Amino acid sequence: MYTAEEIKKVLEDATIPQLPEKKDFRIGCIGSGFIMRDCHLVSYRNAGFNPVAIASRTKAHAEEVAEMHAIPVVYDTWQELVKDETLDIIDIAYPPDCQPEIVREAVKNPNVKGILCQKPVAMDLAGAKEIAALGEQYGKKIAINSNMRYDQSMRALKKLLDMKELGEIVVATIEMRAIPHWQTFLTEYDKLEIFGMGIHHVDSFRYLFGDPESITCVCRTDPRSKFPHVDGITQYTFHYADGLMATSLDDVWAWPEEPCEKDIYIKWRVEGTEGMAEGTIGWPFYPDPVPSTLRFTSKNYPNQWITPEWNTVWFPDAFQGTMASLMRAIETDTEPEISAKDNIITIACVETCYKSIAEKRTVELKELL
Repeated sequence: MYTAEEIKKVLEDATIPQLPEKKDFRIGCIGSGFIMRDCHLVSYRNAGFNPVAIASRTKAHAEEVAEMHAIPVVYDTWQELVKDETLDIIDIAYPPDCQPEIVREAVKNPNVKGILCQKPVAMDLAGAKEIAALGEQYGKKIAINSNMRYDQSMRALKKLLDMKELGEIVVATIEMRAIPHWQTFLTEYDKLEIFGMGIHHVDSFRYLFGDPESITCVCRTDPRSKFPHVDGITQYTFHYADGLMATSLDDVWAWPEEPCEKDIYIKWRVEGTEGMAEGTIGWPFYPDPVPSTLRFTSKNYPNQWITPEWNTVWFPDAFQGTMASLMRAIETDTEPEISAKDNIITIACVETCYKSIAEKRTVELKELL
């Protein structure tokens, strides 16, 4: 058994993404909005990755981001970029309804070895399956940027769970009291919160605990979001074969606006038969660099909380992990950690939530798969 200081170091090390041996894969970037400009490209430069081309719907925006991040080539359109046979990887940060068309063209480039798609990969199960099938058909590695898996507290928690330090897990919760900035494309759909934000929690439950047997989901609309939508404030519970319940409350109302004081946060907690862990996600305070946190107590370390520490943050540092996983998959000819094939089940879980809402019942995951 580790000492308290040793296990603290083990958990701190677990937050550091495993980088590829080869960092100079030539990356072509599609998109120049916040996620590409302030997350992907910042994290890539910090990791020593090699973005060499960019295109966006507005060339002037692409040129601005290219200058900001020293990207030498700007294309007029993404259609031109994906035909560039000097590129190894295509990195997409476009709305989900655009991604299938881009992937259909990108896989035809004989030199492209991998594609990183943004989450959600699609707004329905059929779209997710199509993208995975394209990767299989053309022999390309396709990964999904479900980046909360690389949040530092999630990586440390996963390590803790793999070590069985908490015993059999009884109950897990995420409580989000935060106000996302809804991307414009989401206003065009009636499905809002679970696809727009909750998908992070859905995918994290899968990452931590595996696939559920069934899901129960309830919701109401969000008074702040004036466009039509089904799900604004949501609560969903994953039911597992061993009895585990994993529940997330996603409260995007969170603050009744001025002159009320704010109380914004994301908290999580996992309780097991041998111990428990709890923590916070630092994202609601962006752009302030507030690290996520974890502390745990267990029977192996009685009468104390063990609290690992790190200086990195989810936005932008975690974005190294998703790209690094794709690069390692190319190097080793294996599946990316968050592959398009794996992500089909995340989209199926999201769709199961919506089916539960519509039919006002608990829905088994196998009904969607």
